[in-house]
Amino acid sequence: MRILLVHNFYQQTGGEDLVVADEARLLASRGHDVAQYSIHNDQVNSLSRFGLGHRTIWSRPAHHDVRAAIATHRPDVVHVHNTLPLLSPSVYYAASAEGVPVVQTLHNYRLMCPAAVCFRDGRVCTDCVGKSVALGAIRHGCYRGSRSASAAVVTMLSVHRLLGTWERKISVYITLTDLARRLFIESGLAAEKLVVKPNFVDPDPGSGTGSGGYALFVGRLSVEKGIRTLLHAWQSVGGRLPLRIVGDGPLGPDVAAAAADNPAVTWLGRREPKDLVSLLREATCLVFPSECYETFGRVIVEAFAAGTPVVAAGHGAAAELVADGITGVLFRPGDASDLAAKVIHLNSQPVLRGLMRAAARSDFESRFTADGN
Repeated sequence: MRILLVHNFYQQTGGEDLVVADEARLLASRGHDVAQYSIHNDQVNSLSRFGLGHRTIWSRPAHHDVRAAIATHRPDVVHVHNTLPLLSPSVYYAASAEGVPVVQTLHNYRLMCPAAVCFRDGRVCTDCVGKSVALGAIRHGCYRGSRSASAAVVTMLSVHRLLGTWERKISVYITLTDLARRLFIESGLAAEKLVVKPNFVDPDPGSGTGSGGYALFVGRLSVEKGIRTLLHAWQSVGGRLPLRIVGDGPLGPDVAAAAADNPAVTWLGRREPKDLVSLLREATCLVFPSECYETFGRVIVEAFAAGTPVVAAGHGAAAELVADGITGVLFRPGDASDLAAKVIHLNSQPVLRGLMRAAARSDFESRFTADGN
């Protein structure tokens, strides 16, 4: 099959960008002819506020360039990942004009939440789900903390809802979990167009030993990822199970301060993929304290591939990916005391950890391999 991948890369590389690269490599390795049209958000800095807002709603350059890419590569399908802000929904119309069907992967909740994460003021927020115009998102400045930027995204969503873009120009939507599929149906997308295909891990790291004697967090250091809950929990866990934190983000100073005050906490900053594999393979457990509704949890399945159980907040995608008491443990989201208690209990049960390691690895092999994907 001939496939054109379309993606707007983020300024800071995130999980979506990595998935795009992984899927392109996987498809090509299985004999598909893969071409890619992409743009990078570094170009945002060269645009005026008005220009950026206009391109968010309709990008003439992207429409022209995608039609040209289709004319050159003659794909059987256009697979779109992210369009915000520089590509815009104009790319769907470009594919339609050339008679090529579109598949859209819903990596985040953008079509029903302008902020894309269903999280506001320290809590899960679904106030805009099902709303024809998400005025609350403008009032709260949900996108980039800016009312004007939020207005541009809300306008884009509303205009294309009115035009029927989401119904008429996209053949199939891929969601990553059943939870995400249910929420998108609630927001108004047609159930028959929504299929579930989780992300995958490749290459296979193989199961580790878990003998490192530490818990591991990997991710963005931000409020919605549960960093403050994590740090508070380790005031109780302490030296019974040291914590290593991988990543960076706006709460980096909080993590640095915690590491200075608590000898059980070590901040490793960003790490290369090969280093992360080693850390995951030898960790006693991965901690996933996210306080927003994640659409997936890439690091969770990476942990499973390494045979590492996961202690996760019991909502969103994590509650679907982690089988409580089997491949890991779930705790009450945002509850540092419950997180600490679950970690301390798991650390005291070597036989249970061994069973969980085997179950986590088995779950990876049945659901998250490259071949299955």
